[in-house]
Amino acid sequence: MLIDLIAAGLTFLVVGLAAVPLGIYIARVHQSDRVFLSPVVRPIEVAFYRVIGVAETSEQPWIQYVTCVLVLTVVNTAFTYLALRIQGALPLNPQGLGGVPADLSFNTAISFVTNTSWQSYAGEQTMSYVSQMLAIGLPMFLSAATGMAVAIALIRGFSRARSATIGNFYVDLTRSILYVLLPVAVVASLLLVSQGVVQNLSQYTSVHTLQGAMQVIAQGPVASFEVMKDMSGDGGGFFNTNSAHPYENPNGLTNQFEIGLMLIIPFALAITLGRMVGRPRQGLAIFFAMWLILLGATTAVVVEEQAGNPVLTLAGVNQAHAAQSAGGNMEGKEVRFGPILSAQFAAASTGSGDGAVNSSHDSFTPMGGLVPLVLMKLGEVTPGGPGAGLYGMLLFAIQAVFVAGLMIGRTPEYLGKKIEKREMQLTMLANLVVPIFVLCLAAASVLVTPGTSSISNAGPHGLTQIIYAITSASVNNGSAFAGLNANTLYYNSLLGAAMWIGRFGVIIPVVALAGSLAAKKLVPAGAGSLPTDRPLFVVFLVAVVLVIGALTFFPVIALSAIFEALRLAAGHLY
Repeated sequence: MLIDLIAAGLTFLVVGLAAVPLGIYIARVHQSDRVFLSPVVRPIEVAFYRVIGVAETSEQPWIQYVTCVLVLTVVNTAFTYLALRIQGALPLNPQGLGGVPADLSFNTAISFVTNTSWQSYAGEQTMSYVSQMLAIGLPMFLSAATGMAVAIALIRGFSRARSATIGNFYVDLTRSILYVLLPVAVVASLLLVSQGVVQNLSQYTSVHTLQGAMQVIAQGPVASFEVMKDMSGDGGGFFNTNSAHPYENPNGLTNQFEIGLMLIIPFALAITLGRMVGRPRQGLAIFFAMWLILLGATTAVVVEEQAGNPVLTLAGVNQAHAAQSAGGNMEGKEVRFGPILSAQFAAASTGSGDGAVNSSHDSFTPMGGLVPLVLMKLGEVTPGGPGAGLYGMLLFAIQAVFVAGLMIGRTPEYLGKKIEKREMQLTMLANLVVPIFVLCLAAASVLVTPGTSSISNAGPHGLTQIIYAITSASVNNGSAFAGLNANTLYYNSLLGAAMWIGRFGVIIPVVALAGSLAAKKLVPAGAGSLPTDRPLFVVFLVAVVLVIGALTFFPVIALSAIFEALRLAAGHLY
């Protein structure tokens, strides 16, 4: 138990320390500074601009910027859908798998191009190697880089004055891939291979077990897929069991390394913010606000899962930690990781917007499972996905200074920009999209037979399964509660629509906000300005995130996870 706690703490510490130089590096990349990879990458970058016909120095107003985002996404979706449908005719398919059904191809294509990675299928039984590498791997890169590009555009909105442009989407996308995502992917893949993660193109192997039965051992290009799964914020597993599978996550080192991959770029982008606006302390304020919520959430899940199931406690079962027992709630957990490291993984994946899992969230205690659900309902800003977490937290920061401005009777300011009517309208639009869709779609799903027929448990737990799935899709997380049969026409269609609206219902107003801010003049801080780089503002920002993000969903949470927890405490299983 102590070793697990130390491992969890060291992982967070290493991520925090590594985020600083990485964040500075990302800022230099997007400020066109020369970096250590420039001698190798710069010629490739220039050649790519020539191929696609983009002038590197040509910038775009926000409408053109967001149009490019949408065009790329539509093309990417169509490509992925088509590739999955004709999978049987493509190479690198040693298992001879046929095309993916239309509704599942639709859901999967939208899932990965929106950086969600919701999987209504078992990867090793459904996808060929070319589908895993190209149809799914390529959208992982593009969706992560798109999120980073939008975040960079919003940062420029704060850093520029009287500007009609916010950068060039294709330049931002290219640099995010060539200078950040690809180099990290190469190095991290080699590390995972060194620890035993599989990387090959071999046909599945059939072996005789000791009992004389036949077993098929699935394999493939897992290591390279695994890195992008964790680093991109997509989280979709090569295998059905995701990071609980020993070929994806063979030991404690790889487990903590994968947690680090989920967190490192989102936290680094907070440092990038401070660097690009010329105020490093502002970036640190956002960084620590993210950090405080994630640490608090992780602690809450660890406490709940290590405490175990209250029904078993009432029955006299000893769930305490001992020399020969991990203790706690081991249902749905990988015995290699136990309650503590499984709890940390769950908090990191739902707080980061990644969606990878190394245990079954459906088997968590009600309050332990509630924390990942709440982290998603906050908008995945702790630290969120690559780019998406930063611009999500900046939306909360704008709301925080607006509320503070109302308190002191002054026009709110943030990072040298006056926050006025248009900025607040766009901010509230972006923050209301997810709650509206989650609550409306969840309400509809509990009223129709196709919605309720997929749950595995009646009562409050089944309600949690439905809410979790719709929330996961709407906030582009992709993790599943594992008790809901989502591979149905109803849920494939519903969740596909939720993923699309959840992604672009936020991105469009965020890019519009970037354009509005860039056109404003920079206002020097005055005597009445709220200091937004102090510990007091960090605490205030955390409070705004919790109040606005969590309390919006409190009624439905009370009817699901909290009600189930009260029933378990009273000794009732259902």
